[in-house]
Amino acid sequence: MAKFEGFRVRNFRALKDITMGKLWNTKNNEPLTPMVAVIGKNGSGKSSIFDAFGFLSDCLKSGVEEACDSRGRGGYRRIVTNRSQEPISFEIYYRESKKDLPITYELSIAEDNKGRPYVESERLRQRRKGEKAYGRPFSFLILNKGKGTVWSGENSGFDEETNESFEADKKNEIELANPRQLGIATLGSLKDHPRIIKFREFIANWYLSYFTPDAARSLPLSGPQKHLDIKGENLSNVVQYMEREHPKRFQNILDKIAAKIPGIQKISTVKSEDGRLLLKFNEQGFKDPFYSQQMSDGTLKIFTYMLLMEDPEPPPFICIEEPENGLYHKLLEPLANEFRNHATKSGASSQIFITTHQPYFIDALDPKEVWLLTKGTDGCSVITHASKNEIVRNLNEQGLPLGGLWYSDYLD
Repeated sequence: MAKFEGFRVRNFRALKDITMGKLWNTKNNEPLTPMVAVIGKNGSGKSSIFDAFGFLSDCLKSGVEEACDSRGRGGYRRIVTNRSQEPISFEIYYRESKKDLPITYELSIAEDNKGRPYVESERLRQRRKGEKAYGRPFSFLILNKGKGTVWSGENSGFDEETNESFEADKKNEIELANPRQLGIATLGSLKDHPRIIKFREFIANWYLSYFTPDAARSLPLSGPQKHLDIKGENLSNVVQYMEREHPKRFQNILDKIAAKIPGIQKISTVKSEDGRLLLKFNEQGFKDPFYSQQMSDGTLKIFTYMLLMEDPEPPPFICIEEPENGLYHKLLEPLANEFRNHATKSGASSQIFITTHQPYFIDALDPKEVWLLTKGTDGCSVITHASKNEIVRNLNEQGLPLGGLWYSDYLD
């Protein structure tokens, strides 16, 4: 399973400079856990972290200028920290699998003299096979303002310290036609660059949940679909697919739903005369079924999360903002456990990233899984790892749940 081991964000909204987990030059840091939760008060920057992932995903799909303007971001000047003159930058430290060497991706986005955002620099690094575990990674993609060098293959690269190029015959000078598109978007489509292909697919397959119950109540045209879209508009189509192709997995979802929301006996789809698809719920004690348009927000939300985690080909990374909204408080701890069970199971699973401010959800978590956001004196976000707080760690080891400790201000 591909997963983040760490990342750094600078000059994006309230995130002037935050680092979570391990980077190539911070080897003593612990890598991020399979499930990560970021907590904090309103206005502390949780939405900024969620949107940082969304922004990166949008940059890959549509370019940096459109990403700055989409999802209500309002353009580059509205998302750069305090209208800073420094570029927005990201650093991702990820591993394709346990057997693969980690890769570092660095991206800087600036504004040109016409006020248009562009990709100022882009770099990919990885240690060569056989090198020391703590050696400096060699670059295999270096771009500055759309011009630079790329090394093809799987073990070539450039050492900045010695100015040495390994497997120099695989070195190519390139210039991108559009400086507002990511280099990995273009090069990640060429078979000569397998490392870039894998990293591009890693980002392209992120699932960032913008789920809304009203979207899930829509009536899409009939036709099975394998994966949920980010808003849940194709919920009925995915149910149709799971019913047909993975009946055992779908029954597992029903069993979990029945345990959490008593009374639901069956969930299925029915095709209307005009070819649209209705999501149907049969409840104990009622002869006639209920349809998604009549179901509560919480029921639809729980069902969608269960469906997402039973995906036979799950995304490598799932990011959900405040999953507690609209849910009964006694459902939150079991939901947190479901997320963790999915993230830590062997085989097909996803790394799960949650933002929340609900103590009942946090009660199910371990300090290693929790990061706390606060506001600094400059109005920007500061992030700390809950496991670094010795008092919190000791109290949690003695049986006091983490959410209760946060509620009692031990984490602030």
